[in-house]
Parts: sequence; C-alpha cells; structure tokens
Amino acid sequence: MTELNGGCLCSQIRYHSTETTRPATLCHCRSCRRASGSHVLGFVWVSLRGFRFTAGRPTEYRSSPPVVRTFCPRCGTPLTYWYEGDPNEISLTIGSLDRPDLVPPVDHTWMSDAVGWDTSTDGLPRFPTDRAA
Repeated sequence: MTELNGGCLCSQIRYHSTETTRPATLCHCRSCRRASGSHVLGFVWVSLRGFRFTAGRPTEYRSSPPVVRTFCPRCGTPLTYWYEGDPNEISLTIGSLDRPDLVPPVDHTWMSDAVGWDTSTDGLPRFPTDRAA
C-alpha cells in the first residue's frame, strides 16, 4: 500500500490517497495530450474508497462520454481521470503528486496515438492502445 498526497500548482486543491491499485503508465492518447498540454500524461490508479480531496474543490470536465477529468479551476493543473467502467478506481496524474518518485511508470500506453517524434528510449513496454488490448 502506498499513501500518496498531491495537489495543484497554486495549492488551492489538495488530495490524499491510501491505496494504489495498478502500476503507473505514461499515456500518449490524443485526449490526454490535449488535457495536459504535453505529449504524454502519467497516471497511477488508486482505490476510489481511499481517495479524497482534502482542500479545495476541483472542476470536473467530461472529456468523453465515459470519462470525467478534474483540474484546478484557478491554475488549471490536471488532477484526476475517472472512467465510469472502473467504478472502484480513479487515476491520479503523476505530475500532481508531491512524491512522483513513489510511482514510477512501468509502460507506455496508446502509442498508436503518439505524435511522430514521440519515440521513447527508456526500455519500458509500449502498447498500441491500453494494457488490456
């Protein structure tokens, strides 16, 4: 069990999680690129029952029918990704963690959407879509 704390750039939003459920990934999909403003977005999955916002209230955005993302309404930091098909888990953005070193990514997902120059050389497995595909 890994307890994680994090929040946004301006410190208006803070969160706490008590249990990781799956290892972290680096997602290269078009939606994550747009949501983060970067070529890749790191996520780690945590138990929804052990997760809570401890300060502030994030803004929610439904980026696709089954996906709700949260971000800070003041500074714009992307914070979470929740897929309705996984009602017991929520994903935290690695970049919003106080200690991102606690959850090193184990792979790259959605490489089929990666921009042409985005070729990782870190030796981690690369999946064309998600891990389950």
